[in-house]
Amino acid sequence: VGTGGLRPTGCVCKERRNFSFIVSFYFKVGLISGICMIVGTIIGSGIFVSPKSVLANVGAVGPCLTVWAACGVLATLGALCFAELGTMITKSGGEYPYLTEAFGPIPAFLFSWTSLLVTKPSSFAIICLSFAEYASAPFYPGCDPPQVVIKCLAAAAIVIITIVNSLSVKLGSYLQNFLTAAKMIIVTIIIVSGIVLLAQGKTENFKDSYKDSTISFGSIALAFYNGLWAYDGWNQLNYITEELRNPYRNLPLSIIIGIPLVTVCYVLINISYFTVMTSTELLQSQAVAVTFGDRVLYPASWIVPLFVAFSTIGSANGTCFTAGRLVYVAGREGHMLKLLSYISVKRLTPAPAIIFYGIIAIIYIIPGDINTLINYFSFAVWIFYGLTVLALIVMRFTRKDLNRPVKIPIIIPVVVTLVSILLVLAPIISEPELAYLYCVLFIVSGFIVYVLFVHFKFNWSQKISKPITMHLQMLLEVVPAEEITE
Repeated sequence: VGTGGLRPTGCVCKERRNFSFIVSFYFKVGLISGICMIVGTIIGSGIFVSPKSVLANVGAVGPCLTVWAACGVLATLGALCFAELGTMITKSGGEYPYLTEAFGPIPAFLFSWTSLLVTKPSSFAIICLSFAEYASAPFYPGCDPPQVVIKCLAAAAIVIITIVNSLSVKLGSYLQNFLTAAKMIIVTIIIVSGIVLLAQGKTENFKDSYKDSTISFGSIALAFYNGLWAYDGWNQLNYITEELRNPYRNLPLSIIIGIPLVTVCYVLINISYFTVMTSTELLQSQAVAVTFGDRVLYPASWIVPLFVAFSTIGSANGTCFTAGRLVYVAGREGHMLKLLSYISVKRLTPAPAIIFYGIIAIIYIIPGDINTLINYFSFAVWIFYGLTVLALIVMRFTRKDLNRPVKIPIIIPVVVTLVSILLVLAPIISEPELAYLYCVLFIVSGFIVYVLFVHFKFNWSQKISKPITMHLQMLLEVVPAEEITE
């Protein structure tokens, strides 16, 4: 991951040797490390952004906490389905090889296409907008920060993170370590404060917790969209199946322990919020954690927005670090412009891919707000989560010859597939928005791209872009990965 997919053999510099060390280290990942990886990957900006949106869709404290717990259960079941897929098909690439094995190259390409241009950049944009809201909130007490301020701050964050990850793998990873520690500190502060307040008898906001709830088919789906956004990353352990010690035991155990642990943290954080805020006050808060800090930690309330900003920027940095490599691999495989598979000569980073990813993310923040982007992201990602779990069901009948070291009861993938269908259809039926139509059209356009440029191999676009590629190659000092040799 650290060197954008370059093989560690024949190392050319210290960072390539570091990559070899990382690989050898992950071959020793055990149960505790697997649990920590799940917890550290999932907990990010979502828990500081989504509580307000989840509550807005269900209207009361009781249904809100129920949705948070149910999202954790669904993430756990989905992760168990991916555990069977990951131990059955050990190729890297996440959903891509599973979809290829079950349905052929077209759905797999559509997943790659959607990930590159919809889900990954929109995720990056959402996290940076979250950072901007919390970073600007202390400067606008009692009112919402202007949208132009939030968008400019988010764009600045995208630019800085893009530059950091383009300059050095090591700098990006060091930054990630620091920001991850900050994230866990603020989560601990909020949970401990909430437990202390509960012990002091601050329970009045939990009385009649289901009163005034506004529950409908569409509102529950939208509440799940926002809750599941906070749980996104539940499938990440699948990407290192081969590096786990005794994966057939530790992979399912890490999931069964890790995701419920995150669920408990999320429920406790929401309970902490409700110990000091009524439903109305939480909905009126521009930055929920900042309001919590002002009421509980004053005069040290500045700690909350600072550490939440660290947490969100850490999530954004981690997203850029990994997704930039996805763009790089797509360019190498011929699914995107060849330039995107080039490597910086001096830095050994996939700089063109990371810069491309940052540009797409900035485009998303210009017209979008957080809630719209979360709905857009969740709609797209659950289409392919559902399709991937359906692949597991299909291969139970079409690929009986495959070895299944981890085999879950068939009812689990059936339930996850049905829930995925409901999550995709419910908002369209009850609360249709143009964002969903744009998403569907974009996914369908990927089929046209596949037919023209992958199936028939039309290469006129590469010819047209060749002069631009040559100019950018000189400007960015990048070369094809295969030219970097010992």
